[in-house]
Amino acid sequence: MTADLRWLLIIGLLTSTSLTAAPAHAQSYPTRAVKVITDSAAGSTPDVVLRFVTDRLTQLWGQQVLVANQPGASGSLAARAAADSSPDGNSLYAPVLSTFAALPGVASNLPIELPRDFVSIGFVAENPMFVATVPSLGVSTLPELIALAKQRPGEIPYAVTGVGRLTHMTAELLQMRAGIKLLMVPYTGGPAHALNDLMGGRVAVIVEGYSGIAGAIRSAVLRPIAVASPKRLPDFPDLPTVAETIPGFSATGWQVLLAPNGTPQPIIAKISEDLRRVVGEPEFQAKIAKLGSYPRPMSPDEVVAFVQSEQKTWQPVLAQIVKSQQQ
Repeated sequence: MTADLRWLLIIGLLTSTSLTAAPAHAQSYPTRAVKVITDSAAGSTPDVVLRFVTDRLTQLWGQQVLVANQPGASGSLAARAAADSSPDGNSLYAPVLSTFAALPGVASNLPIELPRDFVSIGFVAENPMFVATVPSLGVSTLPELIALAKQRPGEIPYAVTGVGRLTHMTAELLQMRAGIKLLMVPYTGGPAHALNDLMGGRVAVIVEGYSGIAGAIRSAVLRPIAVASPKRLPDFPDLPTVAETIPGFSATGWQVLLAPNGTPQPIIAKISEDLRRVVGEPEFQAKIAKLGSYPRPMSPDEVVAFVQSEQKTWQPVLAQIVKSQQQ
């Protein structure tokens, strides 16, 4: 046997081994506990939804799938921890929208970008923003709010539960698209602090995810006048969308599942397939609907395209926020 022939045989054996090893690796995954890092605080809507997902994956995989909450620094702490994790599928990352659409300068590693910073796996869930007012304002529809705001520019106070976060960006986008100006009142303690001022009549409008204001809506402290989903929600069939007044308007919070760069593709494919199975289950969908969240299954490539589209949508809004802060 010639030397060249021996090398050809060796290369062939190595190639066939690598081709069979990768699928086998994916089939046996995971062999130990899996950690999912999130920048969401414990008890928040994204955290609760993510725990529904990890509980179900634990059942499917026969290995514990744990949520690791690392909030703070506008999401940069979790992003750094995830990026520094071993790319073996045992550490995953579940960031929310604000990690991809961050105000300039909030952190050196934000906003993150796909596919530069992480490998995409799939989409967890989205939760559209609700526009609600206090009854004393005297408006019951979004067109009425817009008309009143045009009569009283810069006078109607609205609550922002986190400057630069989605609630703030949604309110800014609404003002830009509707041609109105509201009076921003910022809060750092989440919707609970803002609700005190709403009940006291010091603030008249709030833009927030449903879970943060559900109690106030049920007790009639707040009146929902529109939801920023692309179409009406099945649980709120009588609530108009913002898009019915401002065509094309959409503002939803969302959470995706990612992995550190270098994670083997067969493992990515397996997790993506199992995640799609979980979010497609009726029981899961019923659970998250109570939180105002909804599934939107996506392939890894679809996640990349979706995130990039969202970033383009919010870039001018973020620029407007920066401009407002400088004035």
